[in-house]
Amino acid sequence: MQIELLNDQGLAASQYEAPEAVFGREYNEDLVHQVVIAYQANARQGTRAQKDREQVKHSTKKPFKQKGTGRARAGMTSSPLWRGGGRIFPNMPNENFSHKVNKKMYRAGMASIFSQLAREGRLAVVDSLTVDSPKTKPLAAKFKAMNLDSVLVIADKVDDNLYLASRNLVNVLVVEPRYADPLSLVHYRKVLVTTAAMEKLKEMFA
Repeated sequence: MQIELLNDQGLAASQYEAPEAVFGREYNEDLVHQVVIAYQANARQGTRAQKDREQVKHSTKKPFKQKGTGRARAGMTSSPLWRGGGRIFPNMPNENFSHKVNKKMYRAGMASIFSQLAREGRLAVVDSLTVDSPKTKPLAAKFKAMNLDSVLVIADKVDDNLYLASRNLVNVLVVEPRYADPLSLVHYRKVLVTTAAMEKLKEMFA
């Protein structure tokens, strides 16, 4: 699979020969959807909680007499039908939102995403991406010169300078190959991978 190898100005200097096992697969939409949804679901903490009719603050006194008022009979104000009453099926803090995805399915889904990005021209390779100081302005200027406004950078190693320089850029995310996730790959318009990171991706998903 031929992928563009960019220079510092964002121009295609040559072609990079990428492994077909990772960047030449057919796009499996159902599998990619399952992997992305599982990633989002596994990120949920499940800490939300609501109260049932036993937990809400209320009085056990009957609100009004059983007969003669013309109203529907009521036993206590904690009823879910009443304003301020408990929920019928409340959300509990121990709710489990996790989705299980097998390792083989996850690797195949990630390879499918990388392959589709390469076919759409949203994936490019650079020799390296480094900055001399932890300053945001030089890195932002470099991305602007490369005509990149929304980019996910997968670098072999993210040093302190690169991390500090990129963390305040809204549409830029710099990660190591092991932290590349399916949601970020789908979200950003351009994915920039260093040549050393390409070898790691080959080991992880081939």
